Parts: sequence; C-alpha cells; structure tokens
Amino acid sequence: MNRFFLTFLFSFAIFLLQAAHPGTSDTTQLKPKPVYGKEARVVSYILDNNHYRKLQLNDSLSSAILDSYIGELDNNKTYFLASDIKSFDKYRFQIDDLTRNEDVSPAYDIYKVFRKRYYERMDYVTKHLIGQSYDFTLDEYYETDREKEPWANTTAELDDIWRKIIKSQVLSLKLAGKSQPEIEEALHKRYDRFVKNIDQFNSEDIFSVYMNTITEAYDPHTNYFSPKASDLFKQSMSLSLEGIGARLQFENDFTKIFEVLPGGPAEKSGKLHVNDLIIGVGQGVDGEMVDVVGWRLDEVVKLIKGPKGTTVRLQYLPAETGVNGPSQELLLVRDKIKLEDQAAKKSIINYQVGSRPMKLGVISLPSFYMDFDAYQKGDPNYRSTTRDVKKLIQELQEENVDGIVMDLRNNGGGSLAEAIDLTGLFIKDGPVVQVKNTVNKVEVGMDDDKSVLYNGPLVVMTNRFSASASEIFAGAIQDYQRGVITGESTYGKGTVQTVLDLKRFINDKDEVGELKLTFQKFYRVTGSSTQNKGVTPDIILPSALSSKQYGESSNLNALPWDVIKGTPFQKRSDVNDKVIASLNKFYQERAKYDQNLKQYINETEDLKKSLAETKISLNEAKRRKEMEEAEKKKAMNKDLS
Repeated sequence: MNRFFLTFLFSFAIFLLQAAHPGTSDTTQLKPKPVYGKEARVVSYILDNNHYRKLQLNDSLSSAILDSYIGELDNNKTYFLASDIKSFDKYRFQIDDLTRNEDVSPAYDIYKVFRKRYYERMDYVTKHLIGQSYDFTLDEYYETDREKEPWANTTAELDDIWRKIIKSQVLSLKLAGKSQPEIEEALHKRYDRFVKNIDQFNSEDIFSVYMNTITEAYDPHTNYFSPKASDLFKQSMSLSLEGIGARLQFENDFTKIFEVLPGGPAEKSGKLHVNDLIIGVGQGVDGEMVDVVGWRLDEVVKLIKGPKGTTVRLQYLPAETGVNGPSQELLLVRDKIKLEDQAAKKSIINYQVGSRPMKLGVISLPSFYMDFDAYQKGDPNYRSTTRDVKKLIQELQEENVDGIVMDLRNNGGGSLAEAIDLTGLFIKDGPVVQVKNTVNKVEVGMDDDKSVLYNGPLVVMTNRFSASASEIFAGAIQDYQRGVITGESTYGKGTVQTVLDLKRFINDKDEVGELKLTFQKFYRVTGSSTQNKGVTPDIILPSALSSKQYGESSNLNALPWDVIKGTPFQKRSDVNDKVIASLNKFYQERAKYDQNLKQYINETEDLKKSLAETKISLNEAKRRKEMEEAEKKKAMNKDLS
C-alpha cells in the first residue's frame, strides 16, 4: 500500500510512461485493437464510480489528459514543434467522450506525429551533429530541464537545441578521457539504439502510456497495467529477483537511483546513493563498460540483473557532484535480498554527556513486514516487524540503554496491521489510525493491548522517503506525545490502493490488463490526513530534497491534505511543547560548534545546490574547474569524517 511501497510507480511505471517494452516491431501500421476501446470504457466507468476522489471524466480532465500524454511522449520539448501542439488541440475537450465510446484514436494519431519527429531528429543528429567540430571555449549552456520552456516554432530552433545536447555529450565524453574517434563511435552506438527503441514501440505500448495518463489524472497511484506490465509488476514484487538491490527510474536520458534497498549489494557497498546517475554498465571484472545514457530503463535493468554471485560494474555520477562532476566506478556482486536482510536490526551508540557515559539503542526498520505465508500455515515462529522489534527492545533493555531511536528513514511502508501493532509497544492502548473509504465510512485501527513494552525516552527518525505505514507510526507517536520525531518531513503518501483484474468486466479473445485503484485514505487520530503533507518532525534537520521535486506534493494530481473528525485518545505528557522548544534550542546551539553536525549541514546544502542545478556549461575550462572543485570538496569532507 505504498508508492515505492508497492514499489512500482517510479521504478516500473515510469518505465511504462517514458520507455517502451521490448516487443515485435510494429512500425508500418500502429493502430489500436478493438479490445483497447473496451478497456478504456470500462476503466473510465470504474474511475467515475469507484475512485476515492469522486471525479468525473469531463472536458476539464480531458484537457489535462491531453497535456499529460504529450508530456509523456516529449517531456523535454525536443521533438514536437509548436504547430504540432496546436494541431492536437482538436482533441482537448474530446477525450472524455471518445473514451466512453471506446475510441482511443487520439493516442495513435498523436504518437504517429511524435514518431515522425523522432526519426527526423535522429537523422539530423547522426548526419550533421556527430562528428561535427565544436568550440568548447564559448561561454554557453544547455538547459537540461526544458519543461517550462516554450515549444520550438521552427526546425531551426530544434536543430540548435539538439546541437547543444550533442555538444554537451561530446564534452562529457572528452572530459572522461575519450578520443575523438571513441566519442563518435560511442554516440553512433547510443543513437542507433535510440532508433531501435522507437522501432520496438508497439500498439500495446502506446495504449498503456495513454491509459496511464487517463488514470493518473485522478491521482498518481491509480494506474493501468497492460498484460505485459502486469506480469512484470508481479515479478517485481518477488524477492526471487536477483540484482544489486536498487530501484531505478528514467529521467532526462539518465538512469537514476530512486531507492537503495536494505540488505542489498548497493546498500552494503556504502557507495551508491539515491539520486546517483548510472551512465555505464560492465559485466564481470573486466568486461566492456557499456554506455547506457539514453537507454530504455528495462534494457538497463537487464544489464544490471544477473545470477547470484556474478559481478557487475557500474559507472555513475554521484548526486553530490551531479552531471558536471566526475564519474566513479563500482564493482558489485549480485545477490538475492532475503527477508532477513530487510528485517529490523539493532545497534548501540556509546557517548558521553559531560562525564556521564550514555548508551543509545538504535533500531533500524527498513519496512513494515510480515511473513504472511508462515502465519497462514500456523507457524508459531513467523516473522513480523512487531515480533522482531519487541525482541530487539528487550535485548536493548538488558543492556541498560538510556533511550531508543526508531530509525524509519527510507522506510516506504508495508503492512498497516504491523504499523498499528508496533505503535502498541509504546502506548498503553487506543486508536492508532483512521481509514476513510469512498462512501465516507471511517474505520479506526485500534491497539487493544493495554501493556506497554517500553516506557523510556523515544526518538523516531524520518526522512523524505519515509512513507505510508511509516507515517502512520510516526504520526501516532507524535500525537500521543510519546516520543520526539526528528529528521525530514515524510513523503506524504496517505492513500490505499486495490488491484482490479479487468477480465472480471470484459469477455474478449484478447488479453486485458489490470487497474490499480485508489479507494481509501489514511487519517491520524487527530483527524489530520498524512496525505500530501506527511508528518512534520518536532526537530527538523537539514534536507537536500525539495518537496516540489520529491514526495507526494510534487505531483499536481495528488489527493489533497484534509481533516476529518478526530477520535478520542489519551495523550501522554512525555513530550510537550516546552520539551520540544528546549530540544530545538539545544540543536540550534549545537549546530554552532559541533564539527560533525556542521559538516552534515554543509554537505546537505552542497547536495541541495547540485540537485537544483539544471544548466550544464558547454565551456571546457569551466567544466574542468567544476570537476576539480567537486573532487576537492569531496576529499575535504572525507578528511573531516
């Protein structure tokens, strides 16, 4: 019940929306199958009648869907001309009516224009730009994020945009030590692959992209799965998949690390982090490093995945130095990620307050898990979050810790029941969460156990990727004034989805897909939703991640934050306003003299600037200077740590 929770949307649906599935080439005639119209009609009916938002597919949504579909095809405005966009306006207020009438032709008409423009661009790049002599002494820039830029009016304008794109890529390869022949060979291979990618895009792929622009007009977690996409989604939920333990997304021609999974090779290396950009993949210790800039996400994943025990090398651009910084190389041994690797773990931090020695127990919780198979089979020793954390708390108590930190950073959620039961270890009893459905019925998730396992000082750590069940737990601990929430504001994913198989509604000889539908919403015991806003910590630590780019609120179609009637609960007096004010004052004072904290604040600010930078200099001297400064800063931070 989460986004990188169910973990498909960024790591998989973006692959659907930004890239093609491998399949039979269908370049001569791209047209919809009759079953696609049936699916569109059924999906629109379900959305109108069963989605939590209670929106109707109308002219207003039709306009938004058209803009979204165009954006999915050409998100950086480098293919379509302004005249093309104007010609598509005939569909602006027609998509709602056409969908109900089983007509999905706009998807194919618009895509045919896109494909024509795509081939034109690839032809221009290979014939006129690769191999051209570039002047790297000029002081010019390429804007990598063109979302707010106007559409090009002429082919000449597009030519100049692509000149800067290729010039930037040539300069990057040159700075990486490539010779001119090597640069030309690399770029020809890259753009030959681009052409192969578009050749493989078939009728089902077009329909899948189009249907997702319709479903996601309701909210970002409502999605259409084509039959192929449904199979891949189910595979992604299986722990039998072997690889490096990272979820990826496609962004502006780069494969970006979206999430590093606990217990996987990437996490254990300590070197690969969220927002790093993978630009090359090599097999084994000395296999060829294959340039993957511009590759489809599924093709990059194929290179990275492999049997357990085999090695893969990654060439990547660290997030802290960005696209202007130097690349690094990392060798990883592929492995399976087991339940044990994702289970709660404890550690103890020894420190001093004055002359007094102190012990802080830390429980790291990557997800809210439960071994449902073992539970259903009646295994008395089945694994679950609450059972494991209970055992760890008892062990920490035996070691006489002075306080406990529950570390929920990067915890994307999981079992709602476990979030409720875990909260129960720290409070006497009472409500933990409220769940409201599409007919406004509210159910309360209760902790009925009057016993309290741990009564001592409690801190809950969160970051921007703490979501769903994590937000329920953190919100309850905060509302009960049971502990102090510290870190970054959480993701803000406060909705619940269910998956509907469309063959329940459609009887056809062709396969049909599935619909993942938002039908419930979470609320805290105070009545405040966790949706969109998330949980705001009592003590806010510096964050490099803007809410405008990361988290639920970054999506314009996200369900809004709202409030319902609270449910009665008994607060404690452990953490009141006076305590929070005192702790914040202490934190501000410590930030003035604590070298480790000052370094963390500086590094966070540097990363924030790097992530916000979208312009790339096309001046060689400036780029070299930027790379040198990035290396110096990195070395200085390493020395301080």
